[in-house]
Amino acid sequence: MKKLSARRRHPLAALVVLLLALACTGGLYTAFAPADEAQAGTTAQSLAIDEGKKLYAVGCASCHGTGGQGTTDGPPLSGVGAAAVDFQVGTGRMPAQQPGAQIPKKKVIYSQAEIDQLAAFVASLGAGPTVPTEAQYNPEGADIAKGGELFRTNCAQCHNFTGKGGALTNGKYAPTLEDVDPKHLYEAMQTGPQNMPSFPDTTLTEKNKQDIIAYLDAVNSNDSESPGGLELGGLGPVSEGLFGWIFGLGGLIAVAVWVAARTAKAKKS
Repeated sequence: MKKLSARRRHPLAALVVLLLALACTGGLYTAFAPADEAQAGTTAQSLAIDEGKKLYAVGCASCHGTGGQGTTDGPPLSGVGAAAVDFQVGTGRMPAQQPGAQIPKKKVIYSQAEIDQLAAFVASLGAGPTVPTEAQYNPEGADIAKGGELFRTNCAQCHNFTGKGGALTNGKYAPTLEDVDPKHLYEAMQTGPQNMPSFPDTTLTEKNKQDIIAYLDAVNSNDSESPGGLELGGLGPVSEGLFGWIFGLGGLIAVAVWVAARTAKAKKS
């Protein structure tokens, strides 16, 4: 009997049992862990929306309506997406101090965690552009020359060819793009804040946006050079023409007065 029992117990039997146990354990983890993680993610999102709703009721509802439906003092927010909130609140433009043709950039009053909560609530009102990841707006390795071409074609009419900004109509203006966070540049192109048109990925691809951000970073950095000499603020022909009139014409008048004075003095002598 002992010999028969020994024949039935294969040397690899223990290893097979161990592998089966590990497989069952892994299967159970695969079956239950993702569900738990998904549930935790859903719970965290729900909490963010709830906290965002509270912040919204205090700081935003008076202009945009209690449900984001909009009022005479503020547009509806359904469908603007989390990216619009992250841009407007993250640059201090919202909450606005007072209505006007243009809401200026000012000191940010919310923390990034609170901005994320506000964004989560507004995003729950309707699908819209999401907050970009760093990989989307990071200009490292982008094509600066291509970005300059895209910027001059789509943006320079309002923002000036180096992003210095410019005046529009009826009290509106295109703000300067110097020292603007790359994430906010990307979000502005995504959402089209205030007087700016939006440039979704169907118009300007993610790569196009990165190229534009890289161009702005290059022309506004301390290392950029002006081959034309004194750039006069980089504001274009208006400032250059004004400089020509004031100093050029003024210099000619001064020379003419000096010549006339010398001639009159020579005649008297």
